[in-house]
Amino acid sequence: MRVITAIAGAFLAALALTPAAHAAPSSTPDGDVQPFIIGGGNASNAPWAARLFVNGRENCSATIIAPTWILTAYHCVASSGTYTFRIGSLDQTSGGTTATGTQIVRHSSADIALVKLNRSVPATYSPLGTTANVHVNDTVQLYGWGATCTDRPEIQCQSRYLKVANTVVTSVSCSDYRGGVAVCVRRGNGIAAGGDSGGPMFAGGKQVGVASTSDRATRSAYTNITRYRPWIQSVAGV
Repeated sequence: MRVITAIAGAFLAALALTPAAHAAPSSTPDGDVQPFIIGGGNASNAPWAARLFVNGRENCSATIIAPTWILTAYHCVASSGTYTFRIGSLDQTSGGTTATGTQIVRHSSADIALVKLNRSVPATYSPLGTTANVHVNDTVQLYGWGATCTDRPEIQCQSRYLKVANTVVTSVSCSDYRGGVAVCVRRGNGIAAGGDSGGPMFAGGKQVGVASTSDRATRSAYTNITRYRPWIQSVAGV
């Protein structure tokens, strides 16, 4: 399946917190309507997780991958502003460590970016995977502080606590928001929504993706970072 996206009028919508970044509620097989994370549950351990704020406002999710480097989505850092991060806390409002981005390095063709921090942050850094770590039909985990609703603007229902959902890989070579190579998944017990952008996909304990797009109901596309490891290493050294 090749996923083609655009900000409006496309099958999937980018996960940034935009006015169009919400959809109508969907029904589960048993007929119950529920927010699909949307769905999933609260994460219990994610020391590498980082919440991204733009000019002090909650906006995207991310991971810390090296003492001074954050990995997130290109579209999360595409505009001007002050980018700050709360790192290593499951609660986006307190705990962990805070740091400010001083340099943004955006990939030329994929929906990923690296942000250099103003200081070194001691942490458990996200372990980055290779192409051997993710395959079609694998069950993978999505993490983020994004929307838990589909019936109102997503900024109104951002999760205070980091959430996680299981999904199933349908392709490892579909397209992300900018036409880069992505891992596409179908909903398991949850799916990504606005504010989960830039957050990680994990397969077997390794990060293999960065949240790019979602239809908020059944399918999401995560930039396949295993295909961009040489670029990440050239910038961040990992």
